[in-house]
Amino acid sequence: MRFSAIPGHTGIKQTLLSAVQRNHVAHAQLFVGPEGSATLPLALAYLTYLNCENPSGIDSCGECPSCVKMDKYIHPDLHFVMPVSSTKQVTGKDVVSQSFLKEWREFLVESPYGSVEDWAFAYGGENKQVNISREESRQIIRNLSLKAFEGRYKAMLIWLPEYMHPSAANGILKILEEPPERTVFILVTQDTEKLLTTILSRTQKVQVPGFSDEEVAQILETEYEATDTQARQVAHLAEGNLSAARKLLSQLEDDSHALFRDWMRLCYVWDFTKLVTWSDDYQKMSKASQRTVLQYGINLLRESLMSSAGVEDLIRLFGEEVEFVKNFGKVLDADKIAGMYEVLNRMLYYLERNASPKIQMMNLSMKLARILRG
Repeated sequence: MRFSAIPGHTGIKQTLLSAVQRNHVAHAQLFVGPEGSATLPLALAYLTYLNCENPSGIDSCGECPSCVKMDKYIHPDLHFVMPVSSTKQVTGKDVVSQSFLKEWREFLVESPYGSVEDWAFAYGGENKQVNISREESRQIIRNLSLKAFEGRYKAMLIWLPEYMHPSAANGILKILEEPPERTVFILVTQDTEKLLTTILSRTQKVQVPGFSDEEVAQILETEYEATDTQARQVAHLAEGNLSAARKLLSQLEDDSHALFRDWMRLCYVWDFTKLVTWSDDYQKMSKASQRTVLQYGINLLRESLMSSAGVEDLIRLFGEEVEFVKNFGKVLDADKIAGMYEVLNRMLYYLERNASPKIQMMNLSMKLARILRG
């Protein structure tokens, strides 16, 4: 990853570049930003620059042996830790990141802005709770006890340290405060409130904001082959979250609007037989598609609330969706829309904790029908 591959964030890039150029590299840094932001790509670009053999004033060269290996995430002095879980292929109580390095490297290439749910799906752990175990902290200490093989710096990148088991977090405090010479810790987090204060006090914070709508649209067009109209539509809805933007783009292609619209009609007329069939069909969808339908509905209801409140100028929708939201707002008051929004969010929560999709969908449909017809 190079800085030039990341849209925007000019000030942050310059700060990181300047620190390396002035030889003021903090040994432990905490990149903080919301889901779908550039925290992980910026951290990777920074580490690439650190060990680049021919850096310019604005980026790594992209051609030296170090950059070539960093681009494939196979540099021997680059170590990764990320939340994982057991799978059908990888079992045991204390599963560690090392077991999924192949999948992780593929994930970084394909989804560097992805969420923890995207990552779990990528390695086959979508039905399990992820964490960073105590054994992982021991692995960190072992890896960093070795001298650098090729680069000027050894680097340990911990993605989402908020998933650390308390014993794992405590286990790295000493090496985080006093790492071996020429060793850099990079922690990438979405939630500092879930981190130990002792970790926060040992790291230098790099605050990364979400993307602008223009930056999201640019990435969708250049990297995901979205049309200009699709890119602008999705960018408005994603609110700076590129992970969400990818899912929303998929929704446009899968016509989630038609699915959600037809489902709401079944709930409104209370067609029990067809709702049972709908629940059966929902059960057969992939887990990602199940989440997509719910997330789309949540987004649409949020826009409906704004329409109901009379702030149409803030609605971030296009085409058929605008008419649907306006009509929805005419039929339902804000309290009912808020009630639907709440039960959809709760369903998403249950789904992520492996509740039966069919049973939960039928229960949800009954609740929505009562709200719509009440």
